[in-house]
This record gives sequence, structure tokens and C-alpha cells, in this order.
Amino acid sequence: MKVTFYEGPPHIIAGTTLKDEHAPEYNNMALHICTNQAHIIENRQQLASMLGIPLEQFVCMQQTHSANFHCVTHEDAGRGAMQMETAIANTDALYTLEPNVLLCGFTADCVPVIFYNEVKGLVGVVHSGWQGTVREITSKLLQHLMEQEHCQPQDFHVHIGMALSQQCFEVDGDVYEQFHRLGYADDFIVYNEKTNKYHIDNQQTVKRQCELAGIPAQQIQMDTTCTYTSAEGFSYRQDKQAGRHISFIMLQQK
Repeated sequence: MKVTFYEGPPHIIAGTTLKDEHAPEYNNMALHICTNQAHIIENRQQLASMLGIPLEQFVCMQQTHSANFHCVTHEDAGRGAMQMETAIANTDALYTLEPNVLLCGFTADCVPVIFYNEVKGLVGVVHSGWQGTVREITSKLLQHLMEQEHCQPQDFHVHIGMALSQQCFEVDGDVYEQFHRLGYADDFIVYNEKTNKYHIDNQQTVKRQCELAGIPAQQIQMDTTCTYTSAEGFSYRQDKQAGRHISFIMLQQK
């Protein structure tokens, strides 16, 4: 089982699974895009065993590139873990104040955002594809957490996971305009006159969203691995039938 683990307090488990040629379906973790769902459950069970966390404590989403988020409680434990139909519907971000539930986001080029707030005992995961980024899902969730959960921005620590690089994220003018209208993404857009295409750094745009929310830059880490060019990355742009990584985080009972 190939996994990248992220550094943090000992009572927080966080990381991202990687593509693995020796695992069933290359370690694909997504039930909605697979050859055999039994292979996906097997891969998830392997991850659960590695983490020492029962699969029944995983919480998964039915992602739709929305700006919707959900506050997870223990009642949500196991949703989407074994069956796609039980996942939290029409949602692209999860957070919780409760321990021992593993929050899961699925990506293959999109930007995964994992965060924790140790002061509040809060963790979360965001799926921010380019549509989620222009809908400002990360910004809206952070604003909600500050207003409704009384979090302070300086208490957040964020990890932005592997995603499609700026070099490989080539788009036409319609997508460019949506990023341009954000008012803060132009620093992360390059125009190629030869191809009449724009190249956008989605990771850096999400990072800027975190900074604008008040999170100190030194508390935002980034994995610059490109999912398109890396042998350990699933890339939807490269293969429309590509599997998915799970980015996960859990607050353990102290």
C-alpha cells in the first residue's frame, strides 16, 4: 500500500494514497470509476489495516464539483465506505470536531486540501477541482468555520496535495475568464501565444484563497507532484477512466 503521510500532531492521521502498479486496479480508491468494486473495497481495507482504523469509520462523499460542505458526526461513520450510494451526496468538503472518523476526499488532477485546527480540535478535507476553485469552496468553508465554529485563521494548518501542474493544466479562454474574475488568480496564469491556451496553477490559487482567509503562509504546505507526469499519480486529463487517490485526515481520541 503506497501512501504519503503528512506531518502533524501525533493525534492527527493525514495523508494521500498513491497509484501502485502492484495493487488491484493500481490502488484505485473510487467505487464510481472502477472495473470491479470488490477491488476497491480490497484496496480500502488495505488502507484501513495500515492505518489501524476500521473501514466502518471512513466517511466518503459523492463529489459534484460544488461549493457544498458537510459537518461530519459519528452518525456519518461508514457512509460511502462500502457502498457508493450511502456516501454524503452533492458534497465536496467535509469537516468534523469529533474524533475517530476518517474524512476522505477523492482526486485525480483536482486539488486535495487537508487541514486541521488543533486549538478547536477540528479537521477537514476539500476536493477543489478547477470548478470548485472558481466557486471558492475552500474560501467559503474557511469563512464558515471562522463564523460558525469560532475558529481563528492563525490556528489552521493546511496541506495542499498532489494535483495537475500548471504546465499540464492547459485551458481555453472560457476557463481563464472564470479564474480571472476571482481577482487574485492572475499571478498564477500564463498565456501561450503559440497555442492560444492558458496555463493555470490551481494549487497556488487555492493557496492564495487560504492566505486571503488569514492563514499564515508558513502554515500552508504543498506537494508539487504533478498527477499527470508522476508514475504515482492518477490523472483524469491523461486517462478519462483513471482511478482516484484518497486524501484523508482523522482526529484520534487523545
